[in-house]
Amino acid sequence: MKRRGWRLGAVAVLVVICFSGAGQPEVIRTSSDVGPLPGDRYDYTPQDYQRWQRASALLVRQCMAERGHPDFPLDPRYPSDPVVATAVGTDYGALDLVTARRWGYGWDPAKSVAARPKGRRMTNTEYADFPACNAAADRRLMRGIDLKRDWLYANSRAIEVDKAVKHDRRLRAAWDTWSRCVAGQGFTRYPDPVAAFTDTAWQRGSDGNTRHTQRERSTAVADVTCKRRHHTAELWHSVRAQKQAADIRRHHERYAAGLQALRTYRASITEVLRKLG
Repeated sequence: MKRRGWRLGAVAVLVVICFSGAGQPEVIRTSSDVGPLPGDRYDYTPQDYQRWQRASALLVRQCMAERGHPDFPLDPRYPSDPVVATAVGTDYGALDLVTARRWGYGWDPAKSVAARPKGRRMTNTEYADFPACNAAADRRLMRGIDLKRDWLYANSRAIEVDKAVKHDRRLRAAWDTWSRCVAGQGFTRYPDPVAAFTDTAWQRGSDGNTRHTQRERSTAVADVTCKRRHHTAELWHSVRAQKQAADIRRHHERYAAGLQALRTYRASITEVLRKLG
């Protein structure tokens, strides 16, 4: 057991050295701080989402105009505002110590984490035509893409890879070390950081925010402190990178097809933005 523990510690130290040498920050506060993953290039990015929003809105507005709604806004509100539930975190649970001290596993309620529409509220008449135009915009942007075979392939593999990551003995040992560290400070012995983040004791509201109780904030601080002390996020990231790289090598042709679908999608968005933007 001692030898296994030494090997785990050596791996964690090696990971930290590698990240520091690559110009990564010594203190991990966000998922991006630990660096990219092999599977990232096959995934839809926040920039893709922003460009999709713009392109889709332009197509919907064009469609709505054709249906007799010439002044339809680019960013409309629904006739009645939906309830939006949001959970803010990272792939590795809580990482930022400042946030943990102030907000636990939640966030400042004065700062909305969900983007609010900037346009006017659509009328009931407009809303009746909106779903059809929205569906037409989706079909236009996904033209030439096999959704099941190519578009969803990387996501489906990510689920399987994550299962393998969670069963990796190195990560299980790292979680156990982190868990004992948190429990040693007087808090619940969670099986992993995700369990701490999603503990129902934090009583998340309809918006996903927590109550920010003293117990929650103290637990979050212990959580982050133990991650930093034992380099939990860095080792977790290293295991994910290894598993993803192996899966991409094993299914290279399918990943390549998925990447081509993503490029086709991006090209469609670029074309719409050029014509309508």
